Amino acid sequence: MTRTAELLADDPLWLILLKVVVIFAFLVVMTLLTIWAERRVIGRMQHRPGPNRAGPFGLLQSLADGLKLAFKEDIRPVLADKWVYFLAPVISATPAMVSFSVIPFGPEVTIFGQRTALQLVELPVGLLVVLACASVGVYGIVLAGWASGSPYPLLGSLRSAAQVISYEIAMGLSFVAVIMYAGTLSTSGIVEAQANGWFFLLLPFSFAVYVVSMVGETNRAPFDLPEAESELVGGFHTEYSSLKFALFFLAEYINMVTVSALATTLFLGGWHAPWPLTLIGGGMLDTGWWPVLWFLGKTFLFLFFFVWLRGTLPRLRYDQFMDLGWKFLVPLSLVWIIAVTVIRALRNNAVVSSQEFLIGGGIVIAALLLATFLIPERKEPEPEEPNAGSGYPVPPLDLEVPPVPARRIPQQSSGPRQKEVSRGDV
Repeated sequence: MTRTAELLADDPLWLILLKVVVIFAFLVVMTLLTIWAERRVIGRMQHRPGPNRAGPFGLLQSLADGLKLAFKEDIRPVLADKWVYFLAPVISATPAMVSFSVIPFGPEVTIFGQRTALQLVELPVGLLVVLACASVGVYGIVLAGWASGSPYPLLGSLRSAAQVISYEIAMGLSFVAVIMYAGTLSTSGIVEAQANGWFFLLLPFSFAVYVVSMVGETNRAPFDLPEAESELVGGFHTEYSSLKFALFFLAEYINMVTVSALATTLFLGGWHAPWPLTLIGGGMLDTGWWPVLWFLGKTFLFLFFFVWLRGTLPRLRYDQFMDLGWKFLVPLSLVWIIAVTVIRALRNNAVVSSQEFLIGGGIVIAALLLATFLIPERKEPEPEEPNAGSGYPVPPLDLEVPPVPARRIPQQSSGPRQKEVSRGDV
C-alpha cells in the first residue's frame, strides 16, 4: 500500500464529506467560469465584447443563465419514454463528477489537524476508473437521443456512440506508454513518477494522441458532431429544456475539466511545480498548498486550448472524423507502443547505451523525413469530366442545367400581329 493510500484510509468521515463537497463545488464553479471565459475569449477572437453587463466583466452572466434555465418551463415530448427521458441527464452528469475523485490535486497537507492527501480516493486502477466513467457517461447521451422520440436527437445519439467507441480506443492506447514508464495504474503513482521529468517530453506522441482524443471524447468543436447545430438543430438534447438541459451542459463542461485535469496528471507532472520554480528554496514551492496552484494553472491551459479550438477550427465532416480515429490515431498508437516496448527492453537489458540509442533514433527519424520529402508524389490521372474523382460530393452531371438558347428579338413592325407577339415576349 502506498503512502497516499495509507493516509486516505485513515481519513475520518467528516474529512471525506468535506472533500466531496469541495470537489462538487469546485466542478460547479469551474463550469460557470469556463462558460464565461469561453464566451469572453471567443468574443475577443471575433472582435466583439462578449458578456459584459451582468456583474463585473460579465462574471455573473453564467449564473444568470443557470437561474434562467431553472425557471424555464419543463417540456416533455408526447412520444418520449418518460423514465428514460428523465434519467438520461442524470446518467450523463453523475459519471463526470465521479471520475474526478481519483485525480490528485496536491501532496500531503494538514486539514484541521488531520494529515491527509489532497485526493478523494486512491485506487491501484485509477486510470481504468476514468475510462469506465467516460464509457458510462455516453449512455446518457445515447439514451437521451433514443428516449426523446424525435429523429434529430436519435441521429445525434448514434453519432455520439460511434464517436466514443472510436476515440476511447485511441485514448486508452495513449495511456499504455505512460503506464509502462510509471509502472502503475494509480494516478498518484504516475504523478510521483514524474518528479524528475514530465511525460509529455518523454512520450510526445502519446501526449498528442491524448489531446486529440480528449477533444473527441468530450464532443467539443471541431468534433461536436453529436450536437451539430447546423445539421441536427441541437443534437441529442434538442427536446430538453429547463434543468434537464442544464444537466447536459454541466456534464459537458465537467468532462472538459476532468480530461484537462487527467492530462495534467498524466503528462504535465500533476501538481508538481514547473522546472524553474522547483529550484527555488530547495523545492519549497513543491510542498504544502502551493502545488494546488500549479495544478490549477496547468488545467486552465488545457481549458483555454478547448476554447481556442472552438474559436478557430470548423467542424469536420463525419467521414473525416472517423478516418482520423481509425486510420491514423489507432494504427499509429499501436506502432508507437511497439516502439516504446522495444526501447524499454533495450535500455533495461543494457544492449545499447543512451548515447547510441539517441544517435540511432536520430538517424532513423532523419531517414524517414528524407523519404517523406524525396519520394515523388503520385499524380492521379486528370479526370475527363469536371469535378470527377475529386473526392468531394458533387451532383450528377445529368442534373446540370442545359444551356438556354438565345432568344431572337422580333423586328419592330406597325402591324397588329407583330405588336401582340412583342407584348407576349415582354
